[in-house]
Amino acid sequence: MAAVASERAAELYGMDVLDSDIQDDRSNLTRFLALARDPLPPIPGLAYKTSIVFAFKDGPGRLFKSLACFALRDINLTKIESRPLKEEPLADGLDPGPVQFQYLFYIDCEASMADEAMRNALRNLEEHTLFLRVLGSYPRHILTDV
Repeated sequence: MAAVASERAAELYGMDVLDSDIQDDRSNLTRFLALARDPLPPIPGLAYKTSIVFAFKDGPGRLFKSLACFALRDINLTKIESRPLKEEPLADGLDPGPVQFQYLFYIDCEASMADEAMRNALRNLEEHTLFLRVLGSYPRHILTDV
């Protein structure tokens, strides 16, 4: 029925622009994605990006081991963000001292879920994570065209 999006998006999807320049900060940049329940088959010849989120129990080298799943398969990571877990932010069973947290890690990588290397990286990553979810796999150009 309505969306906050760019004028280009309105042109592409045949929508009417009701208002423009609604941001309160001129340097504000917002990206929008269209989501679907069922994955679409990849389009041959297009470069893809995949977004995932995962969590692991704290321990020596856990982040290194997680990232190595991609590095060993020559999959380039374009974004890594961490956020404390909302449900159980404090880590249990760790040495006394400064408060330690458990985190969700959000990663974007240059690969499609159709790529065998990507599927193998995720299978390997599952071996040492508590939680892993693929948020989506999409053509890279979509984020910059609209």
